[in-house]
Parts: sequence; structure tokens; C-alpha cells
Amino acid sequence: MSRPFAAARVLVSHRRSQGSDFVLAVFLAGIAGASNAGGFFALGQYTSHMTGYLSQIADNLVIGNLLVTATALLAIGAFTTGAAFSTFLVNWARHRMGRRQFALPLAVQGACLACFAFGGIFTTLPGRMFALACLCFIMGMQNATITKISGARIRTTHATGMITDVGIECGRALYRLVQPRRAVRPDGAKLRILLSLIGTYVVGGIVGALGYAVVGFYFSLPLAGLLLALALPTFGAAGGRMVPRPGHR
Repeated sequence: MSRPFAAARVLVSHRRSQGSDFVLAVFLAGIAGASNAGGFFALGQYTSHMTGYLSQIADNLVIGNLLVTATALLAIGAFTTGAAFSTFLVNWARHRMGRRQFALPLAVQGACLACFAFGGIFTTLPGRMFALACLCFIMGMQNATITKISGARIRTTHATGMITDVGIECGRALYRLVQPRRAVRPDGAKLRILLSLIGTYVVGGIVGALGYAVVGFYFSLPLAGLLLALALPTFGAAGGRMVPRPGHR
């Protein structure tokens, strides 16, 4: 068994460690950043900013812009559906496919991202709406997948939450300087993980912006290939049923 295949199987294995969670989260954060930036270049919309879409609904309902309101509702609905579908797949695969419970949703995300690569053929407004929904669906799937894998410790598209957590740790560090005798202290390991994820997300965004600006929708193909390369080796591994971990639902 070659090392790349072995590494991929470890990263999506049902047996988790903080190290494998971190590496997988960094990998997915880069893809999320690239996909999100690419969605803006290809569609003029960011596809993981649910807070922004909620604000759009409120603002545009007030001014009577029903098209923008409908677009925001579509994006939120697709993201939520993607998260729900990922959770369904994880639970279904846990009971039907044994150790492949995390590989399956990643493989489906890769397949969906490959389909998005051909979204450029949809030049009409309904077609572009479909492409937007597709990418939001993928973003929802990915965020739910890493949330399930890490036991809700890590999210890869929720930049607002990550940056908030960075601010909290910085506040703890400042308080520690002012009141060194108090028990309050920053979590250095958590801060390093957060900064790594944010940095990877930004780098992925730069790569995605450049890629989609040059080749358009087709830049989704290498991103899809990365997800499939991560997930598919697990399907060649020996099967077997497993006992679900407590707390996984």
C-alpha cells in the first residue's frame, strides 16, 4: 500500500485523533477558501457566508427587492440541505459501510464539485441560480462533515466563529499580562489551530480567485480531484462494521 493511499485512509478513518482532525481540517479549509472565492468570481456571490445572506433577506424585504431575497433564501436553503445530507450520509454509512462513514460524504462532495465545473453552461438566470445552490450545498456538506468528524471542535467555513475565538484567546493573553497571578490563560494549542485554519482558508481563497479568474468554472475539477483522492482510497480498504462512538448522531 503506497504512502499517499495510506495517509488518505488515516485522515478519513473512523478512528480519530486530534492530529488527523487538524490535518483534515486544514486540507478542507483550503478547498473551502478556494471554492468560496471561486464562487464569487464565477457567480458574483460568496457561498459560505450565511450571516450575509440572512442580512440580505432582511434588507431586501424592506426595500422590496424580491429577487435578491429569493437568492438569499435559495443559498441558505441549499447550505442547510447540504449539511443535513452530509449528516444523513455519515449515519447511513456508519451502519451500512463500516469504516467508510466519513469517506462517503467527502466523495459525494468531490462528485458535486466536479459537476459544478460545468456550471458555466448555464448562462440564464435560473441556470446561475442552480450553480449557486450547488456550491452552497457543497459548502454546507463540507462544514457539517468536518464538524461530525471532529466532534464539533472544528468548522472550516465558519470564519466568523474562528476569528471570534482568536479574539477570545488574545483577550485571555492580555488579561494574563495584566493579572499574571490569576488562573486565566490563553489556550496556545487552540490558537495555533485557529490561525492555521484561517491562514489556509485565505491562501485557498487566493488560489481559487486566481484559478477561477483564469479558467472559470473548470477550476473546480482539480478541487474535486483532491476531495476524491482523499476519499476514494478508503473504499478499497477492508470493510467491516463498527460500533458507533458515543455522542455521534
